[in-house]
Amino acid sequence: MTMKTLFLQAPSFEGFDGGAGSRYQAKREIRSFWFPTWLAQPAAMIPGSRLLDAPPGDVSVEETLQVAAAYALCVIHTSTPSFPSDVRMAELLKARYPQMLIGMVGAKVAVEPEESLQASTAVDFVAREEFDYTLTEVAEGRPFDEIDGITYRSGSGQIVHNPDRAMIEDMDALPFVSEVYKRDLRIEDYFIGYLKHPYVSLYTGRGCRSQCTFCLWPQTVGGHRYRTRSVASVIDEVRYIQQNFPQVQEIFFDDDTFTDDRPRAEEIARGLGKLGVTWSCNAKANVPYETLKVLHENGLRLLLVGYESGDQQILNNIKKGLKIEAARKFTADCHKLGIVIHGTFILGLPGETKETIQKTIHFAKEINPHTIQVSLAAPYPGTFLYNQAKQEGWLTDEDEAHLVNDRGVQISPMSYPHLNHTEIFDSVELMYKRFYFRAGKIAEITGEMLKSTQMMKRRLREGVEFVRFLRQRHG
Repeated sequence: MTMKTLFLQAPSFEGFDGGAGSRYQAKREIRSFWFPTWLAQPAAMIPGSRLLDAPPGDVSVEETLQVAAAYALCVIHTSTPSFPSDVRMAELLKARYPQMLIGMVGAKVAVEPEESLQASTAVDFVAREEFDYTLTEVAEGRPFDEIDGITYRSGSGQIVHNPDRAMIEDMDALPFVSEVYKRDLRIEDYFIGYLKHPYVSLYTGRGCRSQCTFCLWPQTVGGHRYRTRSVASVIDEVRYIQQNFPQVQEIFFDDDTFTDDRPRAEEIARGLGKLGVTWSCNAKANVPYETLKVLHENGLRLLLVGYESGDQQILNNIKKGLKIEAARKFTADCHKLGIVIHGTFILGLPGETKETIQKTIHFAKEINPHTIQVSLAAPYPGTFLYNQAKQEGWLTDEDEAHLVNDRGVQISPMSYPHLNHTEIFDSVELMYKRFYFRAGKIAEITGEMLKSTQMMKRRLREGVEFVRFLRQRHG
């Protein structure tokens, strides 16, 4: 008998996007929620399971406890910022349902399994690495000592660390996550400011070939090999989404870098073109014009591009593998083709100075993506950046515990002798204001609003949320 399993993204900070699709676990500038794809995948593999994503649906702790009554196994996704509140949720579950088996997954417990279990006896095990088949075996009732990829507390209270689980090679063997979205989620609860609403996101592969020192998922769970689903599998799931979510306006492929395999990306694009769908994806700022043209002609609307910095030395420091001039040409090509860009930048990376911050702001204004996201350098445990920051003294033990404030808003944990926490933190607001409060950008967004009543309502709501967010940053 398979245990009835609840996959849980627990209640946390109000508006906190800590889901397993979120690159940065924090409350964003405007209401933003990624789909909990990493939880949906094992949920699709275990009969009788349920995925409860509490934050987007504003599900309370008490409501969560009531839902959990029907389940024998609860798997909680956690992150470094949300770990303390997720542990409290586990303790409340164990207090009410002492026989419930409780496990945790996510990058946090993958790299700190023993420390995570030591935090509370309410957590019975953690699943490391890719945990899809690991959780399937747990739900099937297999003895813990026979399950690769888990760290668990034995009957005598000892913490046991089983061998690592092998990476998944046959990605087509995994069932569609969109079937779990259909069964358990309300897709209208998921918002991303630069994507059409409602949207659906999914992965067509896992892992990333790039070596960026700050990036969490490839260094902790997904690995640096890009393991992909077949083109036919991807097209079949998109067809399923078309048939079961007629309200969806856009599909987003959340692979770390969908464009890493250009021939495959072009083949998928041609299949999507035949289906007539609007789609977007992550991309590195080095895709050649010819590939961009094929993608755009077959329904590509937007690219999410990690520029990170306008300073070449900082890009070298973080092993971005990108030249500023290549990024300029790529962006110009996208503008020429009519591909919308949402550009992401990170302030406070190694090598940052007051001058490089100004350089990044100037670069963002120069290349002019349609919208931007500005994040603070976040040294998550398990990343090269974390180890580097600890070794160099940029991150103290006290600062390490504070990636977000008491409202879930991202703060700057790292500081340098020449650039302190406050200067880095304040630079985010400065960059947003310098980028958006320009006559040309205001005219561009106003024009977008005038073309659509729905867009006007949405942008006005987002504007109010953005102003509120800036106020909350200074608390």
